[in-house]
Amino acid sequence: MDTFYTDLVCVGAGLAGERVAIAAAVAGFESICLSVVPPRRSHSSAAQGGMQASLGNCCMGQGDCPDLHFADTVKGSDWGCDQEVARLFAQTAPVAVREMAFWGIPWNRVVAGKGVYYKAGKAFEKIESAERAGAITARDFGGTAKWRTCYTSDGTGHTLLYTMDNEVVRLGVKVHDRVEAVSLIHDGGSCMGVVARCLKTGKLRVYLGKATLIATGGYGKLYRESTNAVINWGDGAAIALNTGLIPIGNPEAVQFHPTGIVPTNILVTEGCRGDGGTLKDVDEERFMNIYEPAKQELASRDVVSRWMTHHMRMGKGVPSAYGPHLWLDIRHLGAQHIKTKLREVDEICREFLDRDPITQLIPVRPAQHYSMGGVRTDKDGAAYGLRGLYAAGEAACWDLHGFNRLGGNSLAETVVAGRIVGEKIVEFLKGHESDFKTSVVRQAVSREQKRIEALIGSGGNENVYELRAAMGDVLMDQVGIFRNHADLRDAVEKLQVIYDRCRKMGLRSSCVHGANPELSAALRLPGMVRLALCIAQGALTRTESRGAHAREDYPERNDRDWLKRTLAFWKNEDDVLPVLEYEKPSKVWEMPPGERGYGATKIICTLDPEICGLKPETN
Repeated sequence: MDTFYTDLVCVGAGLAGERVAIAAAVAGFESICLSVVPPRRSHSSAAQGGMQASLGNCCMGQGDCPDLHFADTVKGSDWGCDQEVARLFAQTAPVAVREMAFWGIPWNRVVAGKGVYYKAGKAFEKIESAERAGAITARDFGGTAKWRTCYTSDGTGHTLLYTMDNEVVRLGVKVHDRVEAVSLIHDGGSCMGVVARCLKTGKLRVYLGKATLIATGGYGKLYRESTNAVINWGDGAAIALNTGLIPIGNPEAVQFHPTGIVPTNILVTEGCRGDGGTLKDVDEERFMNIYEPAKQELASRDVVSRWMTHHMRMGKGVPSAYGPHLWLDIRHLGAQHIKTKLREVDEICREFLDRDPITQLIPVRPAQHYSMGGVRTDKDGAAYGLRGLYAAGEAACWDLHGFNRLGGNSLAETVVAGRIVGEKIVEFLKGHESDFKTSVVRQAVSREQKRIEALIGSGGNENVYELRAAMGDVLMDQVGIFRNHADLRDAVEKLQVIYDRCRKMGLRSSCVHGANPELSAALRLPGMVRLALCIAQGALTRTESRGAHAREDYPERNDRDWLKRTLAFWKNEDDVLPVLEYEKPSKVWEMPPGERGYGATKIICTLDPEICGLKPETN
């Protein structure tokens, strides 16, 4: 068995993981990044629309500042975020954008003169000052007071990741790809590294470091319909949860993006609506102007997704073999705009739908997109429960996003949090020496080896792919955009049955050594189901509606009883449900809870309370 020693073990090599590794490398420390795919195939590359930062360069962004970005973030979170973190983030984002420009990002720039922008499908004139020509420009995104989403056409994640990876190569940071972390090595007080599995050979490896970072992205692939890549299993959150010591913060906070294309669920960027695209129903009529007159298509994602679903429930969806959907119309933006600033959307529509978005409507409906929950950390990125363990990016509950993330704040968080957490890890490394206990390491490796041998020799009759599909169905159908007590209670019970069936899994593949996707899937599935149970149980227990967590039986936000963060623990391996604890809100309150300015119209429950078995209660 191979053992690797380093200062920092980064589990994940997307934007957040690589940015932390860069911070360590600049300070003279060694890092090893582990990735299940080559770094440039990380899910960060799939982000399209842009990265929020209050530069205030374009005419529609004049007067922008970190104060406004902070306010938009807090409102967008439905007052669920940590305001101290949100302030730190908003102040650092402009620095991070300019730093990325220095490293080589080809940001779209201000072009002086008259131009056209679209709002609600109507054309308006904008005049860009010659004084600002060449400055980094921005586009409009949902839930923002100013245009502040910096972009490179609709391939922002791609250009950011390639640029970041170039810097990683320049600094000599080591990357071990096709390697998956399967457990954390710890003594109950400190984290020493990870046990990992080589996906090419099937052999276990040990990575030991003074500090360990979890930056594995979200857990979208728990759901049946998700915009996430196939590698977004939530493995980082799962191995943290499996320790019994580290909580998952706000697991029930799951965001659905309004525009996943039908039937593949590939994301169509919010930049389409930011650039003037409109949503239309079966009659090819706009409807968001009816529900949200102020923000229309550019209300926050939780609001737009709910109204789209509500509109389809009202019979206004477009029938299809894959269920009802709605239309996204960007035809009025013109061929030049679509082929330059939305060229990936153009390519996706042509390749996956055989549709021309210049002349045809795009079929869309909400799909799971983002995990606001994750490994709970403090403002420095240090995970609760184990010293020397950190988390950043979507894998972490830092907690920047609360119960709803604004578009563009995700890419910004990966780079900003990577920068901030990287600096804090450097401070930790400068004053810390590790004592790697060989007995603890051996026990961790032995435990994983026994798990593998048990699967290979089990002779069980449960199929891992069928179990994973069943889990995805339960989450999608009963823990989705709209939630209620009866569905959530049933979901928890079904997931418990699936979790029990995981103990009886058997392998169908004849080759049990080397590269074996079925064995890999079987090893990670119990952790995925635990995460699913955290989501469902957290949603069942939280009897209010806040951001993306929308309870039809409790439609109001309840700040009196629920202005607190969920912490989900899996205390013992034999448990069948997570233990839920609650964390008081941060003591730093710049903005007391108030109205968001959108999403104020109450969603009417379309389900019969007697069918749901519901009787609203007070806490």
